[in-house]
Amino acid sequence: MDLFSDTVTLSRMQFALTAIFHMLWPVLSTGLAIYLVIVEGIWLKTRNSDYYYHARFWSKLYILNFGVGVATGIPMEFQFGTNWAPFSEAVGNFFGSIIGFEASWAFMLEAAFLGIMIFGWNRVNPIIHYIATILVALGANLSTFWILTANSWMQTPAGGELVNGIFIVRDYFEAIFNPFMAVSISHMFLATLETSLFVIGGISAWYIFNKRHAAFYAKALKIAIIIAIIVAPLQIYVGHLSGEQVYHQQPTKLAAMEAQWETTPAGQSADWSLLALPNEKAQKNDWEITVPDALGYILELKKELSEPVIGLKDFSPENRPSLIPLIYYSFRVMIAIGFFFGGLMFISVIQWLRGKLKEDNISEQNWLMAGWIFAAPLGYIAVESGWIVRCVGRQPWIVYNQIRTADAASNLPPGDVLASLIGFAGAYILLFFAALYYGSRIIRQGPRFDLPIPGQEKPGVDTSPGQFVPDERPVEAQQ
Repeated sequence: MDLFSDTVTLSRMQFALTAIFHMLWPVLSTGLAIYLVIVEGIWLKTRNSDYYYHARFWSKLYILNFGVGVATGIPMEFQFGTNWAPFSEAVGNFFGSIIGFEASWAFMLEAAFLGIMIFGWNRVNPIIHYIATILVALGANLSTFWILTANSWMQTPAGGELVNGIFIVRDYFEAIFNPFMAVSISHMFLATLETSLFVIGGISAWYIFNKRHAAFYAKALKIAIIIAIIVAPLQIYVGHLSGEQVYHQQPTKLAAMEAQWETTPAGQSADWSLLALPNEKAQKNDWEITVPDALGYILELKKELSEPVIGLKDFSPENRPSLIPLIYYSFRVMIAIGFFFGGLMFISVIQWLRGKLKEDNISEQNWLMAGWIFAAPLGYIAVESGWIVRCVGRQPWIVYNQIRTADAASNLPPGDVLASLIGFAGAYILLFFAALYYGSRIIRQGPRFDLPIPGQEKPGVDTSPGQFVPDERPVEAQQ
């Protein structure tokens, strides 16, 4: 089959391109919004101007991500009507309303209060501004809720049935609270927050490494570490729960994630493939490094081995995923990054307890700062890898065991889809480099200590309500 003459394949490639590129932006803005709530809340509580300047600095990166996220998210949703019209017609009774909720509940809430958050610092009462920041964060994270609800339903459809090719909703709440929903939303929420924490920590570490505003950015890094103490291990645990759900709900995906070709019968514990080279044509792994019985322990089947771990050979080729190496290694990349984050967080806490992260010596921790700088982009890679596993591993179904992807694509001329694919690729390349340019310029410029603080005539530290202490920074540090 010629790749460039198959409409379904081209439509899948186009949606993959737009989804992967779009995901780069909300994955930061949703977690960064929570961070803005935290630092602005600390400023209101302590009146320490450092936290006010942190809120102003990080909000610039939030606005950049929000803008690019909107620009790339709208075309992605339009594809449901252009490239996937049969799918939209079949499941619009439920899926369409969920996407509508994301726009009306989440995006509109975020957009409505974003102007106050950006321009309202010296125009509205600080409490009103803080409420606006909270509502922006709520809207950003409501998007995660509704998008993951829709995608989870595609993974484990519930609450109705297909009647003459149309999904009829019998129980709306059962459809929303489908088997994948709770764990999927938790996993993605933690992923966005964890990615944001390590981006914030990585940028802060870059300043500290280069001995620019080290004391100022040490505060941001320490906040990231404190939250990561909870988020990093919790994300590993929730990821484990997600793997267990895949075992019970989508055995073909689990077999692809583990490159498990042969079925391990009940009563035996399956080996875990640490690394392998899957060969789809030969239906085997050309080589592999395995840990005996480990998959049984990971899936907690050792306690009760009443169920087999089904291999790919037990499913007909047309009913199992393709691109096994992509699924297999995407899963391992995601796991490796998750454990790296946990390890970096643990080492950072140890150094903190040893007194190595004080304002007067944190600049000496070059190796630790380098680790945080290295970690900054890894969250993006982990999130994208997870979505590859989630969506490519679901194939050949667009709605698992209900609607095949091949039956869900619009009947369009392949040339038209290829042209739009090339157009999207060109536009996104330009957007990507533009975002990198403006983002790097924000980081190079650094914080502005000359910005007026609400309720004060000039920059300074208000240590308690009604008490003003002038800023003692050198003049060059305030610029």
